[in-house]
Amino acid sequence: MTSIRQAGQRMAVATLASRVAGFLRILVLAAALGLGTRLLDTYNVANTLPNAVYELVVGGTMASIVVPLLTRAALSEPDNGIVYAQRLLSLIVYILGIVTVLAIVAAPLLIDLYAPGFTAGQRDLAIVFSRYFFPQILFYGISATAGAILNIRGVFGTPAWAPLVNSVIVIAVGLTYLIVGGSTGTSLTTGDLLLLAVGTSAGVFAQMTLVVWALRRSGFPIRLHLDPRGIAIRRIGRLGIWVLLSVITAQILTAAATRAASWGGPGGITAYQNASAIYLVPFAVIAVSVMTAMLPRLSQYAARGEHQRVTVGLSRAVRTALVVMAPIAAAFILLGPDIAIVLFDHGNSDAGTVRVLGRVLSAYGLALVPFTSYMIMQRGLYALQDTRTSALITALVAAVGVAGCAAAGWLLPARDIVVGIPVAYAVAYFTGLNVTALVLRKRLGYIDGKRLVRTHARVFVATATGAASAAVAVWVVGASSWTESLVTLVVAGLAGGLGYLVAGRLVRIIELKHLLATALPRVRTW
Repeated sequence: MTSIRQAGQRMAVATLASRVAGFLRILVLAAALGLGTRLLDTYNVANTLPNAVYELVVGGTMASIVVPLLTRAALSEPDNGIVYAQRLLSLIVYILGIVTVLAIVAAPLLIDLYAPGFTAGQRDLAIVFSRYFFPQILFYGISATAGAILNIRGVFGTPAWAPLVNSVIVIAVGLTYLIVGGSTGTSLTTGDLLLLAVGTSAGVFAQMTLVVWALRRSGFPIRLHLDPRGIAIRRIGRLGIWVLLSVITAQILTAAATRAASWGGPGGITAYQNASAIYLVPFAVIAVSVMTAMLPRLSQYAARGEHQRVTVGLSRAVRTALVVMAPIAAAFILLGPDIAIVLFDHGNSDAGTVRVLGRVLSAYGLALVPFTSYMIMQRGLYALQDTRTSALITALVAAVGVAGCAAAGWLLPARDIVVGIPVAYAVAYFTGLNVTALVLRKRLGYIDGKRLVRTHARVFVATATGAASAAVAVWVVGASSWTESLVTLVVAGLAGGLGYLVAGRLVRIIELKHLLATALPRVRTW
């Protein structure tokens, strides 16, 4: 079986490529539709809804229920769980097909829920967009289920590469829209509307097609069963009740944040969502790659009652992610405005929205480390199939986050509301991380606390040193234009990275040493 490290490395490369393409997608759409325009806000909200509905119905069960059940079936069934996987795929196709139709009908209600600050023109266009986008719910479900089956069979690369295809198609759509001179207002011609709507969903369809092709190529016989029973649907339902609570509360938090951002005026939603997309890149490249490769192994350990090995795996994942995420979080806090200028201050972008986006990205730096550690620790509960506790903790996180978003909406000026959203997220995820750690300590006996505390302290010292070095570079270079911001990013990045590495060596961060040895096997890095 492919080792977690090897699988994680391969997935990190694929995810990095996909995320780079995702960045280009964001930049192209911002240039084509106009960062800060009502059109881009409308498009982004409508394109968010299929993901939200999918997560509500199925997405949350992938890591918490589907992967552990597929793993157990592969270990216990005489056919290595093939029929079980076929029936599970059939069930998901039937459920999501029905949900897609219902979502299309309920589009006006969903738009009103997520964006009450929209004008009448925005609302009408968002409803039309969303009805073209909702078939993505089914596409995402098939892609995710096929990807989970591939992961169980030891194939991690294709599911990680598939989003690249999606982004490439949408980039082509955005460039075409820009070349033909598409409108940046909310009154679109039929041709402009179809180009954006059909082209965007075509990207998700292509992503699904690639994963399904890879599944068939792996030797798995793809077959839909008219009667999907025989997969312990009642057991899935019992586990799924708590997962549903978890996903509902998470989506309530997302809806609360989007609603708050919609009151920030034109560009508020786009600033929040684009800053969020940038902030999630390091998490997706590092943490998601590690977690996806780690969960099947943790599920096997938990199924065998090997709780000590579960603890060791979780501790290693948290510490490995920390040494990468901490300096990136510091970079966001210090260089957020410059990152926003370099990425978005061009084309049809509004300069004021670019500045707000930079401030939001700086605030997101506060959330990156607690969010990453919280998500990794949650995988421990998933491996133990303790969906009830996971759901209750997620509900707590959502409650704290919703309260923070509400406070931002009530207390802050309109243009500052979106800056308060990531601060609320940081407090919420820090709360969830500590509660999850306490629960796992009780369930597993210990969570390697001394080593975790020691590593966090050393990483903090190294990160502070790197941040100080970068701050000096920012002060020396200064920035008032796009070119100066680019120079600032390069100089500050080099100075901060060097300061972090030197300090990391002096305080003996072993995890950083191992990462460097893996990345540069022929170079003496310590």
